[in-house]
Amino acid sequence: MKLFQREQRSLFGEILDWMLTPLLLLWPVGLALTWLVAQGIANKPFDRALIYNAHALAQLVTVQRGRPQFNLPQSASEILRADDSDSVYYQVLGPRGEWLSGERDLPPPPEEETPQPGDVRLRDAELRGVDIRVAYIWVRVPVEGNPLALVQVAETREKRSVLATEIIKGVMVPQFVLLPLAVLLVWLALARGIKPLNQLEERIRARSPDDLSPLDHKTVPLEVAPLVDSVNDLLTRLNDSLATQKRFLADAAHQLKTPLAGLRMQADLAQREGTSTDELKQSLKQIGRSSIRATHTVNQLLALARAEASGAQMTQQRCDLARLTMDVVRDSVPRAMDKRIDLGYDGAEPGAPGVWLDGNPTLLKELVRNLVDNAINYTPSSDDRPGVVTVRVLADTFGRVLLLQVEDTGPGVPESERELIFQPFYRALGSEADGSGLGLPIVQEIARQHQAEISVEDARPGQTPPGARFTVRFPARDDQND
Repeated sequence: MKLFQREQRSLFGEILDWMLTPLLLLWPVGLALTWLVAQGIANKPFDRALIYNAHALAQLVTVQRGRPQFNLPQSASEILRADDSDSVYYQVLGPRGEWLSGERDLPPPPEEETPQPGDVRLRDAELRGVDIRVAYIWVRVPVEGNPLALVQVAETREKRSVLATEIIKGVMVPQFVLLPLAVLLVWLALARGIKPLNQLEERIRARSPDDLSPLDHKTVPLEVAPLVDSVNDLLTRLNDSLATQKRFLADAAHQLKTPLAGLRMQADLAQREGTSTDELKQSLKQIGRSSIRATHTVNQLLALARAEASGAQMTQQRCDLARLTMDVVRDSVPRAMDKRIDLGYDGAEPGAPGVWLDGNPTLLKELVRNLVDNAINYTPSSDDRPGVVTVRVLADTFGRVLLLQVEDTGPGVPESERELIFQPFYRALGSEADGSGLGLPIVQEIARQHQAEISVEDARPGQTPPGARFTVRFPARDDQND
């Protein structure tokens, strides 16, 4: 339970609450325990006086002519009555319970108690509505029958209460002074202890927006060092991300500059005086190709941006990879026919066991489309030797793995370039195929978001050309029932 509630959590306030709350709650508990201890301390000297008086009165019990007698001298009686704060009472009963002297209505000892001659005992009782403390002793007397007489001495508890109160005052009054001082010292100590956090905040606020260098974790307390290390890790990743974005923008600007420069050059050529119709048509044809290339680059840039931005909020659903792949292959057939390429699908049928996975159907289609377009772009084809592109979906129900393969009869990818081709804007040297260099990075990003792995290998090892086979391994759904 907190004594201080705040709308917004404060580290200073939280620590202060947990330090002061137990202190303030335990203080009344300490008062109660001190009162109990003071009562015990206050009882001891007065109990000893009662015991002494009981022994003294017990010695005055005598027997005369076979009958017990009690003779209290006047001096002893005055000593018993001399207390100004408390009233002192006594009572002497004979062996048969007959009254011999003192107060007649003084309460007797408990009936179930076994008398022990010569042993003084103490008890609390009440006389005429007033609390009293009683010391009593059984005295053996030489008479027939029950030879035990009872002597009781009692006094009210006023002196005891006064002494206990004085003890409480002596203990608690200093605490009234020390408690506010302790609260102040806790406040000052906590303010000093949390000062390094304030200094860290000031250093961070004083930084320029472009300063992403790591913070010095040696100047902060050990408890704060893990937080500073986490911030440094975040700064490092943010710096890498910004560097990647800058490099990406620079590459994108470079890739767009080439088709735009071609558009401008062809437009200037078309506007020259004396340009023939054939030259004008050729310039317009080049302008169309450059605009198509620029449009394709922009579309790929947007696709890559969408793929990277959809990682956290990507909505997944149950997808049939075979059906999605067949739809993409069907849409790509006209383009493959224009290049005289034999494009076909060879794999599991839609709805077959093992072809289901959890994913985003739009991104999955984009992945398949980029792999198919890449294969069509880099596969040479002629009437004498047509190129072949084969797309497969293979389901391993036992291994719970779903494979997507796109295989072509092109020049393949050298082993030294198989990691480089997944970098944005990278294109193999000596390639004359049109492209922006963004297709495979898009494929890799979408695969990563679906917990899939992508690899590339020769489709026909040892042959010329070796071809290329891109394989994407997806984790299949546990439940493959249609």
